[in-house]
Amino acid sequence: MADEQTDTADPAGDAEEPAAAPVDENRNVIVESFREHLGDAVVDAEVQPGQDVWVRVRSDAWRNAAEVARNALGARYFCFLSVIDWLPSPYGRSMDASVDLELARLAGEEPAPPSTELAHGVAGGETQFQLLARVADVGTPGGFWGVTLKADVDDSLTIDSWVPVYAGADWHEREAWEMFGVTFAGHPGLRHMYLPSDFEGHPMRKRFPLLARMVKPWPGIVDVEPMPGEDDAGDAAGDADGSGTTSEEAES
Repeated sequence: MADEQTDTADPAGDAEEPAAAPVDENRNVIVESFREHLGDAVVDAEVQPGQDVWVRVRSDAWRNAAEVARNALGARYFCFLSVIDWLPSPYGRSMDASVDLELARLAGEEPAPPSTELAHGVAGGETQFQLLARVADVGTPGGFWGVTLKADVDDSLTIDSWVPVYAGADWHEREAWEMFGVTFAGHPGLRHMYLPSDFEGHPMRKRFPLLARMVKPWPGIVDVEPMPGEDDAGDAAGDADGSGTTSEEAES
């Protein structure tokens, strides 16, 4: 009698091979171009295929990075420039630590100490303050692309201005200087845009207290709002005859 043959599945043969990671050649070329021109001044970079590209450079190469983007790569359109303060808020969610402490107490929880860890997002970072700028090529047929450039700002809080390369950076740098206290060397005129000339401090820094929120916490933190329909039900109960006058008003 012939031996019966049984089919046995080969787990290794049936297993699907993992899909190859997507590659974005065009954006990889952008990163390599910055590395070619700036060398080890390119600290980090990240490409999200089909979406975007970020390049982080040393602070001493900040203006050089702008020159590479505009003159070598053709990114002649300046989008924006700003500063990020990566310090976690020392005042709690509502900018008033006492509110968070009270909410934790009512919930029977031990309030966690404020976090001091800096999280720098895409392409990393090492300092509390970082510069972000966005430029793009919007004039080359079929070649539209953009890149976000980043640089750590050291304790001197001074970095080269982009105005000699991108004139449109003028007001962006003035705002960053006013709100975060970063000085842009070579800027033609750092002066206030929004605040009085004698204003002290930089309101967009995390350590700058928003005094208005010390009096009234952020909406939604302690506000109790009625559920949908509760207001209508309350109005109907107070105005039973539909005259527009509540029972209390009628009695008076």
